[in-house]
Amino acid sequence: MAAAVLPHTVLLSSSGVTFEDVLAAARHDAKVVISDEALAGVARVRAHIDKLAHSETPAYGISTGFGALANRHIPEGKRTQLQKSLIRSHSAGMGPAVEREVVRALMFLRAKTLASGRTGVRPVVLQTMVDVLNAGITPVVREFGSLGCSGDLAPLSHCALVLMGEGEAAGPDGTLFGSKGTRPVSELLAEAGIEPVELAEKEGLALVNGTDGMLGMLLMAIADLKLLLTTADITAALSVEGLLGTDQVFVPELHMQLRPHPGQAVSADNMLRVLANSPIVASHRVGDSRVQDAYSLRCAPQVAGAARDTVDHALMVATRELAAAIDNPVVLPDGRVSSNGNFHGAPVAYVLDFLAIVAADVASMAERRTDRMLDPARSQGLPAFLAGDPGVDSGLMIAQYTQAGLVSDSKRLAVPASVDSIPSSAMQEDHVSMGWHAARKLRRSVENLRRVLAIELVAAARAIDMRTAMSDGVLVPGPAGAAVIELLRQTVPGPGADRFLSPELEEADQLVGSGAIRAAAEKATGPLN
Repeated sequence: MAAAVLPHTVLLSSSGVTFEDVLAAARHDAKVVISDEALAGVARVRAHIDKLAHSETPAYGISTGFGALANRHIPEGKRTQLQKSLIRSHSAGMGPAVEREVVRALMFLRAKTLASGRTGVRPVVLQTMVDVLNAGITPVVREFGSLGCSGDLAPLSHCALVLMGEGEAAGPDGTLFGSKGTRPVSELLAEAGIEPVELAEKEGLALVNGTDGMLGMLLMAIADLKLLLTTADITAALSVEGLLGTDQVFVPELHMQLRPHPGQAVSADNMLRVLANSPIVASHRVGDSRVQDAYSLRCAPQVAGAARDTVDHALMVATRELAAAIDNPVVLPDGRVSSNGNFHGAPVAYVLDFLAIVAADVASMAERRTDRMLDPARSQGLPAFLAGDPGVDSGLMIAQYTQAGLVSDSKRLAVPASVDSIPSSAMQEDHVSMGWHAARKLRRSVENLRRVLAIELVAAARAIDMRTAMSDGVLVPGPAGAAVIELLRQTVPGPGADRFLSPELEEADQLVGSGAIRAAAEKATGPLN
């Protein structure tokens, strides 16, 4: 997905990072630099942990076992082995490797918490994690393994294992290390000039007790949905033109004044501006016997707008989580090392599930508009399936099937993960969030929405082109629609005989995901929201 201009260097300080920092590090390989202030704070807190480690009084996670084994005191001679054992045993993920950007977000957000000075690690641990990020090394994190409670344990453990010179990782060029038949990860680190870390007391827990994976995926989904919801307003407006719909239901006095949902007003304004100065829309303002457009046209701002408001709520939750320093136990400013439950992923899991619901609904409405354009009984005079020669040609019939399949998949993905809980760790962890799974299915739902909008774009552009041809060039789109169609036609041809459609749909998908469609419309409308 496209993003705003992002920094080339991101500073890690004890006060946290921004939404833009996460995107820059995860998606654009921004260099990460640790502030001197953060390193000094980390060293100061570590000195306190070292005192507790040598005390005769047991301290959870420092001189004891973990989880259901928290009551066992571990002698000093075995604590280094304890840390290694923790990371190795928790690196138990299975399934396909998750995306590089997800792993980078996961590591960057964990480094953010380490830099807070609340975890008790040594500065070398934080520095090594940052060095791995900056070297373009990507630990292999598996799809399954996190329950979203006690943090994203398995995903973070796979990352921590690489810091130890073990596990699996991909180099900057994508070459795999650590898998069967490949060179060990220690050699990959050596090539980057990175010394593997020998973990000390508390450091294993500090590396794995966080909501960083689910938070990283939430932040990236929010960025993607913000772009896609604006694009949905554009494609919906083009569908209004293609179906000879009215723009009068989008006028401002019908929205904030009567129903003050901010997102609805924004979407209505976007659609009204995309439809401004449209000869197609103007052509049937007088003498049209239809009283109302179908819901998929008339209510587009209400649905996309509610989605916008949901994204804003999710951003509020994500911003709070981004300001958090999650670990267990955590080092408080007064020096206490306190066990807590802040690693529970419920706040993040809930909004991840909520976003999957709205992504599915926006996609469903876009598919309904596409289907209407293909049906001669409802398309206001367009050829069946927008085919060049209906009967001989099938036009966009199966493109709509693809949309329908994507929407059906998204509806299944909208079933919440956060209502499930499977107890673990001998019933010590007896209620978990499943936030990682909520995040994984949201990523797929966002991809589905992008593809659905790409197909609506292709259909609406073809419908408008056909209107123009059928009217001998009189019925043309407004300036915004014309700009979008002009861009699309650079890679996706207009109406004609049937041809291999899949590459054209993929081209449209690229234009939607890159932000190019939005940028084209904004040449006529000015900035859209």
